[in-house]
Amino acid sequence: MAAVHPLPPQILSHYPRQSLNINSQAGQARKRAHQYTVSYSEVQEVDSNGHLREVIVIEDTPPPPTISPSTTHNGAYSASYQPPIFGPQVRTRARAAAEAQAQSASSSSVMTAPAPKKRKRDHNEEVRAPAVKKAAANSQQSALIPANSWESRSAAATDDTSKGPASCDDKEGHYIIVPDDMINRRYRTVRLLGQGTFGKVIEAVDTENNTRVAIKIIRAIPKYRDASKIEVRVLQKLRERDPTNRNNCIHLLSWFDHRNHICLVSELLGMCVYDFIKENDFAPFPRHHIQKFARQLLGSVAFLHELKLIHTDLKPENILLVHNDYRVVHVSVPGKRNAPPKPKRILEHTDVRLIDFGSATFEQEYHSSVVSTRHYRAPEIILEHLAMMEMVMGKMPERFARAGARSKPEYFKEGCKLDWPKPKATRQSKKEVRSTRSLRDVIPPDTDNINKQFHDLVKKLLAFDPNQRITVKDALQHPYFSLNIPPEI
Repeated sequence: MAAVHPLPPQILSHYPRQSLNINSQAGQARKRAHQYTVSYSEVQEVDSNGHLREVIVIEDTPPPPTISPSTTHNGAYSASYQPPIFGPQVRTRARAAAEAQAQSASSSSVMTAPAPKKRKRDHNEEVRAPAVKKAAANSQQSALIPANSWESRSAAATDDTSKGPASCDDKEGHYIIVPDDMINRRYRTVRLLGQGTFGKVIEAVDTENNTRVAIKIIRAIPKYRDASKIEVRVLQKLRERDPTNRNNCIHLLSWFDHRNHICLVSELLGMCVYDFIKENDFAPFPRHHIQKFARQLLGSVAFLHELKLIHTDLKPENILLVHNDYRVVHVSVPGKRNAPPKPKRILEHTDVRLIDFGSATFEQEYHSSVVSTRHYRAPEIILEHLAMMEMVMGKMPERFARAGARSKPEYFKEGCKLDWPKPKATRQSKKEVRSTRSLRDVIPPDTDNINKQFHDLVKKLLAFDPNQRITVKDALQHPYFSLNIPPEI
């Protein structure tokens, strides 16, 4: 096992807290539209203490399909270290503007060909400089390319091979993934698992012990390199305090700097919980599996809280199965007596790992100023989300609503009532909110004592008012976990 490289304190003190999150799409409805673009902008602002800080605003985009181990037939290993990924490359507006200016200057000084004819722009096409659009068009093919096209691909990335050896990066600073490429003279590339704003995740073979690992390769851009070293420090702390991994958090095996890319090596795991549910046609997990998941995850969060650490990005996409093995059973379709039985996947193992500590924050330290998608919503979208929460949990407590009305009066009316729907709310928006099922509908508490206790636990975990919300330690002592839930299938 490779040694973990500690960072000297004098170096760590120079790295501001920033978020590094390959998975940045939670907080939105599970239904995803097909047409998205990805971009982010950078601004600077002065906080309440007078400190200048940089804020990155990341706009929405859905992930492209991940390579699912359960649907792979080539004998490959698990394919979903960090499943929520971005397909297209992202580009700063400042860089796009600079390249557009450079393109314009180059065009005006060298007139070797007539100007291209104007074409009608597609309605959904984002306005970008020509060079930027070309890079975006090629980004979908950057997962795996033949080894003999390395030079040509690198030349395309640098746009100038006359200045020296070909680069291993594309224009965005992402490492170009090539099959059988040797990384750090030890890890042989197998395939791309995921890609996001801050880098890529690949599957690789550790040639020293012939094991499969996952490597998170950070973009060769200073701000992301600096942020990744903060993530390294968090992961080192987790392993230091829990060497046998009793608390089910992802373990960092080693890290290194390869061709100006910080690389984080970890165990190769299975698919994320959300992907398994999706591929299982959103059939619910058996209740005894749910209890095992809940106990593990609450234990993981309790461990983080002991370290004064906040994950900040808990979601099904950041919960990975250790093993993907499952069996198929056939179950009747509720409410359809004459319908044929429906196939359902049942996991053989329920061990999970909590992953992606790129945006984790120590309580006593400066909190990240990076604003990712789920945190940066237009007011009307936030209002819609609050309306959905009320559909699930019922009306907000009056004291809590009044406190919200004082800070965000535009969201409330008559003092403490949520001001929704607004006059400009679309019919689809109203439909989405009204179709949201209540917690009592999702977990009927009158079915039996198992449902009754589970409903009570979830209701306390989702309480609007944080002062009324159950703590993780108290949640682990809830009567629900004393129940012996038999296998149902």
